[in-house]
Amino acid sequence: MRSALRRRTRTLIGTVGLIAFVMLYAPLAMALADSRISQLHPALQTVVYCILGIAWIFPLMPLIRWMERPDA
Repeated sequence: MRSALRRRTRTLIGTVGLIAFVMLYAPLAMALADSRISQLHPALQTVVYCILGIAWIFPLMPLIRWMERPDA
């Protein structure tokens, strides 16, 4: 079943969703970093910060695919 929404509308909805997700994800990641990660060895801190910096994209991949689908 194809969506009746045009690509432009999906992009607007998706952008609002992306911003909302990042506004929730960023403080959670910072709280985790402040409480737990700061006690780790600096090399492990670097690895964890890299993972946290990339991890936000995985839950958003379906939304991005939906946004970028061509109009039917």
